[in-house]
Amino acid sequence: MASNFFIGIDAGTTSIKAVLMGDDGEIVAMAMEEYALEMQQDRCEIEANLYLEKAISVIRQLTKSNRELAKNIRALSFSSQGETLICVDHEGSPLRKAIVWLDNRSLSEAVAIEAKFGAEEICRRTGQPQVQPLWPATRISWLRTHEPLLFQSVHKFLLVEDYLIFKFTGKFVGEQTLASSTLYYDIRQKQWWPEMLTYLQISEERLPDIYPSGTVAGIVLQPVAQETGLPSTTSIVTGAYDHVAGALGAGNFQGGAVSETTGTSMAMVVTLDKPIPNYVINLPMQCHAIPGKYLLLPYGQTAGFVLKWFKDQFCQQEVDEKKDDAEIYDRLIEQAEHIPPGCDGLIMLPHLMGSGSPEFNSHARGVIAGITAATTKGHFIRAILEAIACMMKRNLDLLKASGIHVKEIKALGGGSKSKLWNQIKADVSNIPITTVQGQETAAIGAAILAATGSGFFCSIEAACNKMVNLSQTFIPDPKRHKVYEGVYARYVNLTHNLEKYWEA
Repeated sequence: MASNFFIGIDAGTTSIKAVLMGDDGEIVAMAMEEYALEMQQDRCEIEANLYLEKAISVIRQLTKSNRELAKNIRALSFSSQGETLICVDHEGSPLRKAIVWLDNRSLSEAVAIEAKFGAEEICRRTGQPQVQPLWPATRISWLRTHEPLLFQSVHKFLLVEDYLIFKFTGKFVGEQTLASSTLYYDIRQKQWWPEMLTYLQISEERLPDIYPSGTVAGIVLQPVAQETGLPSTTSIVTGAYDHVAGALGAGNFQGGAVSETTGTSMAMVVTLDKPIPNYVINLPMQCHAIPGKYLLLPYGQTAGFVLKWFKDQFCQQEVDEKKDDAEIYDRLIEQAEHIPPGCDGLIMLPHLMGSGSPEFNSHARGVIAGITAATTKGHFIRAILEAIACMMKRNLDLLKASGIHVKEIKALGGGSKSKLWNQIKADVSNIPITTVQGQETAAIGAAILAATGSGFFCSIEAACNKMVNLSQTFIPDPKRHKVYEGVYARYVNLTHNLEKYWEA
């Protein structure tokens, strides 16, 4: 029986999740709260205080339902979405709505930044081979031009994890994995990039102090402890970018290991023992939570989000018939199970808000091709599942061409709950897919960092070995893989043929 307990919080794009874990790796309890994004054309925002309200709510749920165990909570850590920008005053209060990472308003600023510094120099400094409007540097530049009075009044430009750490400790602290995707952090020197800050007309004083993952940022503030039910001695530990935390939650910490998360977006984490010249392979590289290590981060803008969009727009019958989202999605997957691999020729490109790696095209949009009079709702659903698998394979092919050979993939996120989706990914990629016990791996990874930072484990690796448990492995089927070779070829062909169309 565990005698020490840790909380991991994952502040995702549309929900915040929490796990209460013992020092033996057992998940004692979980909690979740959702929040809605405000979306209009190329803009995506949210009231920043919702992150704090929901974080307090999920922690309170854990402590109230486990009052005796809660007395032995030693530390808490946050995992969060990347790139979402929060502008705060001297008191840490938001000055405007948070600009969510899905926001594309700062495209012209991204073009200007690339013209100023050059793509290769930007990549050498920040690890980002493409300058996209999702990077916080482009949003700060946009604010300077379009909201100059607000820009001047901002005390700190924060990311979601930074904001939550401040609210829990009163200290403006961030960490390396999350800062890696700002476009103003030098991932090799492990410091803010001076030349980019000069261009943005901000100083280091307007950014948080940066620590490694798994470092105690402070002790929980007394009012927060009272509101959440946390012990007043609880250490607040720096966490990690959600995909990095998810990798830890799956035990992905050795060079060459790969994990894949299908949540709102799709992201793969490829662990590297040292940095590589990633500009030539056009894949993002960032700091790992493990000291000295790095990672490649192939990603797609919209993955599970596509299935949610389809559910919201076209599945009112299923919504009316079922009690909760889990049952609704189970019903949708059931319809896809009756459709053969390849969906009778139906192909989808899942780029509802631009494409990520390896195309990196913010103009790209979703496409469904091959509709016939015999096409059913089940065909559309399966086409979505296959599209995300093809998007994953595009990045796996790039890794293989770069000399990185993947033998197994750890599947994470909400998508990994579906056996059909896991099998489709295995069949499309021709690589075994292994799931992890405890689906909320980003929150688990945060708990691992909390346990390490508070001194219970001597290293992150030791904590992973104790607290991570694998579940089921899906082996590729040779016959289905043969079918999917043709599906994948059409997916790639459609992608290439539309490149000029998106430029028009």
